[in-house]
Amino acid sequence: MKFDDILKSIGEFGPYQIKIYFMVCLIGIPVAMNQMGQVFYAANTDHWCAVAEWESNYDACSDLDGDEYMGCIHQYRNASIPPDEEDEDRLYAQCSKYDANYTTWADGYYAGDETTRQTDCDEGWIYDKSEYTRTIKTDFDLVCDKKSAADFSQSAFFFGVLLGSLLYGFLADFLGRVKSFYIAVVTLFVFTLSVTFMPSLWSYTVMRCLVAMSNMGCFLLAFIIGTEFVGPSKRVIAGILIEVFFSFGYMLLAILAYFIRDWRVLNLVVAGLLCLFPFTIFFVPESPRWLISNNKCDKAEKIIYQAAKGNKKEDKLPEDFMSDLKKRKKWFINSLVYYGLSLSTSDLGSNDFIAFFISGAVELPAYLLCIFAIESPLGRKYSTSGFELLGGVACLLTIFIPKGPWKTTVAMIGKFGISASFALIYIYSAEVLPTPVRSTGMGLCSMAARVAGILAPLILLLDEYWEPLPLLIFGSTCIVGGLLLLFLPETRGRQLPETMEEGEHFKMRSKESNYDVEKEEGKVVSSISGETNAGYDDEDRKI
Repeated sequence: MKFDDILKSIGEFGPYQIKIYFMVCLIGIPVAMNQMGQVFYAANTDHWCAVAEWESNYDACSDLDGDEYMGCIHQYRNASIPPDEEDEDRLYAQCSKYDANYTTWADGYYAGDETTRQTDCDEGWIYDKSEYTRTIKTDFDLVCDKKSAADFSQSAFFFGVLLGSLLYGFLADFLGRVKSFYIAVVTLFVFTLSVTFMPSLWSYTVMRCLVAMSNMGCFLLAFIIGTEFVGPSKRVIAGILIEVFFSFGYMLLAILAYFIRDWRVLNLVVAGLLCLFPFTIFFVPESPRWLISNNKCDKAEKIIYQAAKGNKKEDKLPEDFMSDLKKRKKWFINSLVYYGLSLSTSDLGSNDFIAFFISGAVELPAYLLCIFAIESPLGRKYSTSGFELLGGVACLLTIFIPKGPWKTTVAMIGKFGISASFALIYIYSAEVLPTPVRSTGMGLCSMAARVAGILAPLILLLDEYWEPLPLLIFGSTCIVGGLLLLFLPETRGRQLPETMEEGEHFKMRSKESNYDVEKEEGKVVSSISGETNAGYDDEDRKI
């Protein structure tokens, strides 16, 4: 008897599992907000050279609100390079000013001889705060020569995600799922709160890197805990629904950012959402799969009994089920395009907040459709490949569409496809990894995806050399990835391998291209041999 067989007896996704699943998956909401927060933390704002002689004028403008503030501040909007009175649409320089004696200037207009000499903004910048009152770009002057620093900061964040994938993948297999989850949740709260008070770009970048490590640990472990205690027929739903929590966090961030235009306050709110999660340690039990794989069968037995009682299925537990278990005991491209599209929503030529909200909302139908697609005759392989190809084609099409509603629509179709394939990849990967190394393996797979996350913000910078280049890279790699998926094995209808030996058998069986798995009265039947694998021990080597 396998653990999946026990779950079929006591309930594959009963009230007991739903309670645990809901508690751990709620972490997906603040995780999404931390993951995508940089979009608003580092939002672009208009800026122009500051002039020391006009400091009192700037202070007077800052006391005004709304249209009065705009009228006042625009009077000095790069007044050091005055607009052409005959051309109201003349652009203002953001990184240079006239090299002049400003004591002869009054109220933003030059009172002396005309000059054409220009110099750098050696006295800092003035920022238009009509849309964002404060961002890391305004706090740390990340403009002009330093305008790319924010993108490098985001790459450092994804480097932290990479480290977190490795660290928490190892900890989950070594310390256990729940202890590792607790460590990740507590450190995520502490690090997120600390980001609010960082005084410089470097301290901000380092702290955000630490946030990313714990952020990834929380999501990875929530996914593992949420799916390991769920039976085979409900595992797909469990694997997809955690992504729905992530999507809600995505949309909630857009709503909060609309009302909170100060990045420090917005980050403080995200930290506040995390403060209750450390208490989940008292309600979430350890994964019985992990306990059994680490010879802690007595603890596993107690939890299984608790689950049976919680599902009101105590009488359904098979006799001597633990003795049988003891005897047995003897993604890169998806991440690249996903974050590339998510981090560039402000480039679609529409309202930042609406575009970001739609970008998060489009994930909901994508995740729900995954539930049906992955269990359809298409299975894991063709569903994931199809969604990824859709994302790649849509991404390429946006190159030829001008900014506006149509470009946004096609980009969101691409986001729909890549979000769906991203969700399926998690399930696909988890299904082929044995329990003893599932967390480590998922961590390594996630690490590969994080390399792409590191590269995505840097690839976005390539538009300075050729505007369509980032979309060309995202779209073409997505199409290549979708085609390569066709060479992978199908995993639909297969039970999770619980030992390393079963993992090896699983691998060998997956290479048989004509192997077809059918479910018949709880047994796995091979259409090649006509035999079942029920009733054989590992030593029998019968597949």
